[in-house]
Amino acid sequence: MTPEQNDLLCRVEGDAPMGKLMRQHWLPACMSEEVAEPDSPPRRVRLLGENMVVFRDSEGRVGVLDELCPHRRASLVFGRNEECGLRCLYHGWKFDVNGKVLDMSSEPEDSHMRGKVNARAYPVVEEAGFIWVWMGDPDNVGEFNAPNWSSASEGNISIMKIHGACNWAQILEGAIDSSHSSSLHSSNMPTAEDVSGSTATETAWLRPSADKSPRIEVEKTSFGFRYAAIRKPIKDADKQDYVRTTLFIAPFTAVIPSNDQYHLSQLLIPIDDENTYFYWIAWSEDPEKGIGQDAWRKFCGAEVGKDVEPVTYKKVRNYDNNYLQDREAMKDGDFTGIYGIPCQDMAMWESMGKIADRSEDNLGTSDKAIFTFRTQMYRAAQSVQKGGAAIGAGSDALPQSKLISFQGMVPKGEDWKQYNISDEERALREAKAHSKAKREPAE
Repeated sequence: MTPEQNDLLCRVEGDAPMGKLMRQHWLPACMSEEVAEPDSPPRRVRLLGENMVVFRDSEGRVGVLDELCPHRRASLVFGRNEECGLRCLYHGWKFDVNGKVLDMSSEPEDSHMRGKVNARAYPVVEEAGFIWVWMGDPDNVGEFNAPNWSSASEGNISIMKIHGACNWAQILEGAIDSSHSSSLHSSNMPTAEDVSGSTATETAWLRPSADKSPRIEVEKTSFGFRYAAIRKPIKDADKQDYVRTTLFIAPFTAVIPSNDQYHLSQLLIPIDDENTYFYWIAWSEDPEKGIGQDAWRKFCGAEVGKDVEPVTYKKVRNYDNNYLQDREAMKDGDFTGIYGIPCQDMAMWESMGKIADRSEDNLGTSDKAIFTFRTQMYRAAQSVQKGGAAIGAGSDALPQSKLISFQGMVPKGEDWKQYNISDEERALREAKAHSKAKREPAE
């Protein structure tokens, strides 16, 4: 990729086409737990280079406003959250969750400004553990497409959040790169002979394959793409393949292969051009399975107050301290010496620089999904630049709650594309095949 192509893929601030594309989707502003209680402290949120404030009022309603007070542009993050409104400390102006001014303490009762000035408020949806915000056209708010973990049983959604000090695209490329897990995460995902698929313990996900060079096959879809990493299993390699499928749901969601206890979804949300929030959700529809919030964050090395800072979610293990890499542990068999899958990934992603220089890459056969992501999203940004609709939005959207990955043994000769496909996607696939057959001349 040229530097110009790389910028089109990566940059999201201001009038950047990729930012415009993302504004045609609902974005997670923060986790619900960050504003869990009525009248709890407001939170600063930065998305696509814009600063906002999120708060929950006395009646439990959530509001997302422009961070700066419309009076004199002081930050509302420091405001008093009380009596169904957020009050600016500077002059006492108070706003409800819709941005309406409830009080102008510094103005006389007959001021002409009353009823005319409001704070900018964003449309909000609270769903599946997140506060979602619409940053696009306020007169054309898109329909909210609930994520796949919204189908989890009650209380069976565990979310890890961590700050990434680099561009969103290189983090997303890491999320959809199956081949790296056999090396970078080999201590967390070790080979085991007595399992038939990914099997979760308290400290690891066991795998039935030692194959570090999977065969990659990609299928493009209306929402992005699905791909399979096909590995040689330890047992009956002449009769079956070990297949792990990953979904890229444009523009910022990855659904990675599950294990026997929970499904795994990721959100890679641009804070601005050079920073990203990485959310990793472990969830299950089976109330007898899953993993608790505390256990999930401990497994990931992302416990708030221990591994990541409160409020900012910046990492204790970071680039400046070499992610506290333990070379003695490496001598004893730990592959990376870095604790937790997310920090192992962050060490790789952040070491590429704030925005990776893709012109220096040398992609191989294991990088088919990376190549597909780059070309698909580059073209999608070009389309938006020319006034087109965003990929995965509007008529192209499929119910995300039905989209799921797959991992397991597949008999040789069988098509992996038939596994864990929703009825909606199957119907769309069949319609496309029928349309293609009609266009092609008969032999």
